[in-house]
Amino acid sequence: ERYSKLSHKEWPEFLPTMTRNFPFFYFSVFQKRILSSLNILMKMLVKDYDKTALRNFVKDTISGKIKTLEFYLNFTLEATREVKKTSKYDSIREEMQEEIYHLDKQMFALKTMQKKMNQVLHHSSDRVKLGSLVITNKARFYLSVSLGEFFYEGDRFYAISEESPMAKIMLGKTEGEEFVLNRIHQKIEKII
Repeated sequence: ERYSKLSHKEWPEFLPTMTRNFPFFYFSVFQKRILSSLNILMKMLVKDYDKTALRNFVKDTISGKIKTLEFYLNFTLEATREVKKTSKYDSIREEMQEEIYHLDKQMFALKTMQKKMNQVLHHSSDRVKLGSLVITNKARFYLSVSLGEFFYEGDRFYAISEESPMAKIMLGKTEGEEFVLNRIHQKIEKII
């Protein structure tokens, strides 16, 4: 009891004395209390994110990518029309057509993502499912669409689809459960 009233300034000087004067068992109990307190503090540091706002942010990001891609697609189409119709410019026209094909494929993928985001629920759950925001001891995962890395409220997130290996391992798990993927051990700290 006497030791619990020490100020934070006295702790560094006190710890070496305590380890010499106390039997190992008491130090071990004391150490466990400190670790328990640190775990409680770490849980308090895990932010509460507004999942509806996060969902809207992802939807807006996808919409922004679609608008950018539409601009490039329209620009390329316009440039194709301006290339002269002589055999001299055939290779340039072919390259432009190939570029249009790739842009169309990207547009299709983004529009599919946009439709999938409309199916993503934003209700809370105690188990990991589509729409869950999973915070592990290593990263933050939003199970929604395969958008990849993004930053929200100054923190790094990974938007992953439920078909990804990471999501497949996490689906159905609860807070406190652990898993290993690619030899990286993670513990689920929070599910929102």
